[in-house]
Amino acid sequence: MSLTKLPFSRKLLSLGPIILLYVSVLNEFDFNYLNLKYFSFNFPYILIFYWSLKGEGRLSYLLVFFAGLINDVVIGLPLGISSVTYLFICVFAVYLRNITLRVSLIKDWFFFLFTILVINSIFYSILVVFFNVKIDYYNLLFNVLYTFLFYYFFSYIFGYYLNLLRRTND
Repeated sequence: MSLTKLPFSRKLLSLGPIILLYVSVLNEFDFNYLNLKYFSFNFPYILIFYWSLKGEGRLSYLLVFFAGLINDVVIGLPLGISSVTYLFICVFAVYLRNITLRVSLIKDWFFFLFTILVINSIFYSILVVFFNVKIDYYNLLFNVLYTFLFYYFFSYIFGYYLNLLRRTND
């Protein structure tokens, strides 16, 4: 009997994206110890966009909202800012899923770039206007660039995982 045929392991596999989302918001890592000053990317953006686009409802909006609240507490942002940002990413991904006739990774990838540009513009505008937060624009630019580039890489990993989930449900 295969391990993926057991009910518990199937359930655990289906919870993988949610567990990974919560681990990534709880474990706010950066690369300062590697002396890579401008190397950072927003993994929750990639995860939420991909699984909202392709995951067929595997990420609940309520769980995404709570992940944003946890992210705000861990980073020290005003409560609810990340939650709204994460939900907007879900909205953009669902919109793309509903208007797409032919699936293309390149189109998804560039729509993801558009999404993170709009979301970051709203996010940082709110932080600057209402909360007087100082922003390092070089760090922000490189964060958007690396997040955009890593989406392509992670989409293959998540695609493989999604195919594994679909096979276990058959």
